[in-house]
Amino acid sequence: MSTNVHYINEQPHHHGNGRSIGSTVNEVKEEFKQFAETRIAMLQAEMKEKMAAIKASAPMLAIGALMGLVSFLVLTGALICILRLAFGDSPYAWFLSFLIVGVVYAIVGGGAFFLGYQNITKSGLAPERTIKVLKDDKVWLQNEARTQL
Repeated sequence: MSTNVHYINEQPHHHGNGRSIGSTVNEVKEEFKQFAETRIAMLQAEMKEKMAAIKASAPMLAIGALMGLVSFLVLTGALICILRLAFGDSPYAWFLSFLIVGVVYAIVGGGAFFLGYQNITKSGLAPERTIKVLKDDKVWLQNEARTQL
């Protein structure tokens, strides 16, 4: 009694282009590794540029903010004193002067905050160049995957 045993051909599987699946997978892995390293380096470089600009501007921003605050307080005092004179001898003259200035500042400050918030949400803080390149790469990878397999 003889049994015929058929063994599966243990030769590497080849695509129509003559390359084995293993070599194609290894090539894709290596290309993806290089791709990822390049994109990470691009992101790091872009973020370093942004941080350098922020660090260079920080001392001047701090000095400007401090001087702006001092001048704001001095001018607020002057404005309150002028408004107080407008109320004459009223026992509520100081209260009303502070109240008017406080309400005006709240309106102006709220409006400025709203406009600044809109500006930030419109432009965003994301690394836009890197994101664009990654989107382009995604399309490229999809096209490459279709042609390779």
